[in-house]
Amino acid sequence: MSQPSNIPGLTPQFCFNQTALQDFLRLSRSTIDDSITQNLNALLTSTHPTFDPRSTSSRLSLSSNRTRTLIPATTCAHFRTAILFPSWQSRSDVLTYCADVAASADPDDPDLVLRQAESERDRERVVDERLDPYSGRFFPSQARTEALMDTVRNERAVEGIVRRRTWGVVTERCGGVEEGWEQALERWRDGEGKR
Repeated sequence: MSQPSNIPGLTPQFCFNQTALQDFLRLSRSTIDDSITQNLNALLTSTHPTFDPRSTSSRLSLSSNRTRTLIPATTCAHFRTAILFPSWQSRSDVLTYCADVAASADPDDPDLVLRQAESERDRERVVDERLDPYSGRFFPSQARTEALMDTVRNERAVEGIVRRRTWGVVTERCGGVEEGWEQALERWRDGEGKR
């Protein structure tokens, strides 16, 4: 069964390296959320003590395949608290840290001087929009903190979609799960002391 992803060393350099940030999120999602059905099936097979060869003697129709066996509540609860929620929390921690980095000043921005020179050139430029109506346009390059904030915003939106889909599968396969994923995660955080 999959294990929750370990949080990488959180530094501003990790956040500004958008490839590393997105690779961590992608790997974490693929090991837990993208394979949620396989993870839950592994829980189900681990609760059955022996394999019955007669179970393969007949094919199940598509309609009977829709009525899946529910996973025992204690097994599901353990999976949620030991695997699913810690994985979600580690991704939330990384995104929160990187959002804080993006919101703070970046004195080490390597492109700061270039952007300042670009802005100065734009101020000195003489524009005659009668000759060229598009010459007045100026598109300054984006600061790396702005690019990081855009990435964090997009990844948070993806995270919400992934969690909603994963929680739908969990509630379908585990009996007795009535609350939404946000409430369940908050209750787990309260119990773990993570806020």
